[in-house]
Amino acid sequence: MGSAKQQTQISKIMNLLQEWDKGSKPTRTKILQDFIVQNQNKTGPELEQEFAQAASLFLARLTAWLRLTYMLGTCLNEQLQALSIFLSASSGHKFLAEFLEVGGVLTVLEVIGLKQANEKDKAQALRLLHCVANAGRKYKELICESYGIRAIAECLAKSKAEETQDCARNLLETLSQGNPKFENQVYKGLIALLPCTSPKAQQMAAQTLRVVQPIVETANPTIVDPLLNLLRTLHLEVQYEAIELIKDLMLYEVQDDLLQGLVHLLRPAKEDMIKKPDILDGQCNNILTVTPLLFAPSILLSPTCYIDVV
Repeated sequence: MGSAKQQTQISKIMNLLQEWDKGSKPTRTKILQDFIVQNQNKTGPELEQEFAQAASLFLARLTAWLRLTYMLGTCLNEQLQALSIFLSASSGHKFLAEFLEVGGVLTVLEVIGLKQANEKDKAQALRLLHCVANAGRKYKELICESYGIRAIAECLAKSKAEETQDCARNLLETLSQGNPKFENQVYKGLIALLPCTSPKAQQMAAQTLRVVQPIVETANPTIVDPLLNLLRTLHLEVQYEAIELIKDLMLYEVQDDLLQGLVHLLRPAKEDMIKKPDILDGQCNNILTVTPLLFAPSILLSPTCYIDVV
């Protein structure tokens, strides 16, 4: 009886694979959508049972189609979701190994850098990479060795969607933890994000640096200038994260550089000196007014000292 049921399951899977091989784009999309609905949160053994011990045959077809079509965006989101089911399955290291063997990480990293890819696809690609990173240290190292830190940081800086930026931030934070070989590289990548033009990316970079700084232990001097420049922003959420990071860094060797930089910011630069028009004051000529610095009212200069800026 068990043998008959097994034969029926094998026949069903063979028909599915043949339908995939001969199917058009709508047919394959429907197969993927059904797979996603039916197999959420399944373990590796459960997926093997579902596919009559032939899950690898479906995975191979899926990865091959992704490599052929990712630049075209052909139901890219469904492909990435289906792959995430395989790679996030507990006791499914076999699937992860097969995905890596065909260069899956490089393909997904290219997806997040595509100009034509939409934000939802990029967010899903980042979640897929997160599944890989969660598998352990050697997989984090593989992502980093594939120039993943730079690709993820650039995605965070250039993305216009907060969901995508949040996925990129979470992935960078994950890559910094339990990954001593590349933790400094992640740290430097986050510092490089501080001068970017996206306020949300600046906020997330400063926020993540507060998590990563204790991991790397030593503060890099290159963090000082871009961090202090964040105090000039008009975005209060960026100012807040910058100030909190400055407070944290007061415990590190860059304390003196930060103090000097803060004092320098309190002195108006030449370009900040604006000549007051005579029409505003009929009795006083050549009066100079100073443009105030745009940062929060109190900044911690030392563990026991605050400066209040009026």
